[in-house]
Amino acid sequence: MSYPRTSRRPANYEPQMSVIISSPDRTLLVVVAFLVILGIMAIFSASAPKSMEMGLNPAKFVFNQIVFLAVGFLGMKFLTNYDYKNLVVWTMPFMIAVVVLLALVNYTPLGVTVNEAKRWIDLGFFQFQPSEFAKPAVVMLLASAFYKNCNIFDSNKMIYFVPILLMIFMVFKQPNLSMVILLFLTSLVMYLSAGGPLKLLWLGMGAGFFTAFTAGATHIIKPYQMSRITTWFNPEADPLGAGYNIIQSLVAFATGGFWGVGYGSSKQKLAWLPEAHTDFIFAVIGEELGFIGCLLVIGLFWTFIHRGLLIASRCPDIYGKLLAVGITFSIGFQAFLNMSVASSFLPATGVPLPFISYGGSSLMVSMWMVGILLNISKKRVKKIRVQSNVRYL
Repeated sequence: MSYPRTSRRPANYEPQMSVIISSPDRTLLVVVAFLVILGIMAIFSASAPKSMEMGLNPAKFVFNQIVFLAVGFLGMKFLTNYDYKNLVVWTMPFMIAVVVLLALVNYTPLGVTVNEAKRWIDLGFFQFQPSEFAKPAVVMLLASAFYKNCNIFDSNKMIYFVPILLMIFMVFKQPNLSMVILLFLTSLVMYLSAGGPLKLLWLGMGAGFFTAFTAGATHIIKPYQMSRITTWFNPEADPLGAGYNIIQSLVAFATGGFWGVGYGSSKQKLAWLPEAHTDFIFAVIGEELGFIGCLLVIGLFWTFIHRGLLIASRCPDIYGKLLAVGITFSIGFQAFLNMSVASSFLPATGVPLPFISYGGSSLMVSMWMVGILLNISKKRVKKIRVQSNVRYL
């Protein structure tokens, strides 16, 4: 109600504050839904021949993926409605849990070795990859460290930096060099987003190149990791060995052409393209759906990145901005890595395509991170309600 200009404030006047919360970003939600549905379809197409060869149900891998999808969806639903500002108090407990899981992989019999890499924990009835949980852990730690200032030499920030270095070390020991690169670059992007000077960027890049050169010279990097780099330059030098995967992936893209050979009609997945349902699922999509299908996937991820950065720019607080930037870059850059490897733009890294590749841990964690991003996208507007029954002095 309006008050006369000559009147004073009512004696019992107490404005009441209410918070109006808008719905989450619908465009982002639609994009993620399309990616997940496309992933289920691609996994079924790519894994059915392998399942039948193993004497299993053709949809065995799809059923496994749907189980993790359900857990991921429940987590996404919860985090969409859970105020992201309260995540600060959960940062340290979550970090401790991730460090313990990584230690279980590296130093206990629970760790499972597959293709010369010890990255999984086997609990008998299911396996999961703890290094995937390091992605949100690093994002949460850096958002908590930088939301006040970006001074990396502040001794109070060591409580955040030391766990990050510890996680990176244990991930590197598995070895999982691609995840190390992803965690390092995510940290760098979040630091720059917090206002860090560019001169430290060049210093960090120089240190990174020096470390990579030293690691190669001293054989810290495994021989198979070095062979991936040398094979990338000339895969035809060993077409039946180190260069086999990338050559078969390029054959899949070439076979698909502009329109593709049709869903489920890929021939490369039958016997020639290894890991067709995981690392090279983008090549199967390229063969079956052609250039149009690849363009669709790239466009969806591009829209995801655009919406994520838009959410970050609209967030009113620095903590939310940093969370949004870290989540967007982590998922977006991982997608870029996978698609670049499948098309021979970058050396083989072994990272899954988010939301699409077979891998329950990756899908589940990605869904949780999207839940945080959707929560940040909600607009929180404070509205003042004035009491109608007032008594004037």
